[in-house]
Amino acid sequence: MDKTEDDHVDWFVYVLSSTTLSRTYVGVAVDPERRLRQHNGELVAGARSTRAGRPWEIAKCYGPFLDQGEAQAIEAEVKRLRGAERLQWGSKARGAEVLDSIPDGKRK
Repeated sequence: MDKTEDDHVDWFVYVLSSTTLSRTYVGVAVDPERRLRQHNGELVAGARSTRAGRPWEIAKCYGPFLDQGEAQAIEAEVKRLRGAERLQWGSKARGAEVLDSIPDGKRK
């Protein structure tokens, strides 16, 4: 099945920060706000590694990226960093934006 332009979704790399522990978590998602709710246990399918440290908040969001592969490559770069360095990743060099929030038009 061929993908059409209507099938396109934007991907984001997000950095979560624990409000109770000194920890960060990096992931990719089409809808980072929904994924945050999963990490916080409000919806099913959160990552096991984020059970400790709840509640989490989105500290930084990078994107949008054209596809999942590009987002995962950036995720790997950001994961190599630690702590506050993850919040200062140089996305401008790759043409991504640093977002304070997810634009309404980009939510699924």
